[in-house]
Amino acid sequence: MIQLSNINKIFNPGTVNEVKALTNINLEVNNGDFVTIIGTNGSGKTTLLNLITGSFFPDTGIISIDGKNVTREKDYKRARYISRVFQNPYSGSAPKMTIAENLLIAYTRNGHRNPVISLTSKLRNYFREQVAMLEMQLEDRLDNVVGMLSGGQRQAVTLLMAVLKSPKVLLLDEHTAALDPKSAAQVISLTKRMIEEKNLTAIMITHSMQQALDLGNRTLMLYKGEIIDDISAYEKRRLTVDDLLGKFSDLRKREKLTEDVLTKLKSEYI
Repeated sequence: MIQLSNINKIFNPGTVNEVKALTNINLEVNNGDFVTIIGTNGSGKTTLLNLITGSFFPDTGIISIDGKNVTREKDYKRARYISRVFQNPYSGSAPKMTIAENLLIAYTRNGHRNPVISLTSKLRNYFREQVAMLEMQLEDRLDNVVGMLSGGQRQAVTLLMAVLKSPKVLLLDEHTAALDPKSAAQVISLTKRMIEEKNLTAIMITHSMQQALDLGNRTLMLYKGEIIDDISAYEKRRLTVDDLLGKFSDLRKREKLTEDVLTKLKSEYI
């Protein structure tokens, strides 16, 4: 479903602020894969998602989605088949519109060029059924504006909007990091269920090593813009959080990283 070939991205090249964000990235994500990504701040995780969505283009390399070369395709065109949920629960929905109106926008996103936007009783009942599956008692509040919801409720609605039309690719950019532990657990449970039920191809960035091990069939480890490990489902079942930290510790030995880096890893991921 996703193929990245020899991808390189440098910001501010040739200046004192030059940053090698991604270096020689080669990655294949099969249809139905659920890939989790971990890595320290600045390792290139979000840059990778931005390249897939077309927020900016790579300096070199090719990006293909479902067999189509989209390397230079604009982000608004890719939005027809890529859905993304951001870390900020207030980024993925219109706060002054109701739950039903937000869902209607999501429902019509992959339809005709000039869709007739009308909230029929049939659609309203469908939305009610979908919202009920969130198990947040929102199905009788479809006329409430989204801006009045809690962060967890709003992120759950945003997630539902993202998967309502079963996109080819679902990208999750630390989408529970800004939530309280209870809300985060609810949204993660919904995420797992929706991806499995709809057999979606998904990539999720997480700062939780436990989430990385518990979710998905692959885990990528990024460091300094490079994929340093691609952990299979079989290996994930045998690993613990300490094992993942051990992998970073081995990297420290190879690259002579300081104890400060390892301490930072532990604080970020445990």
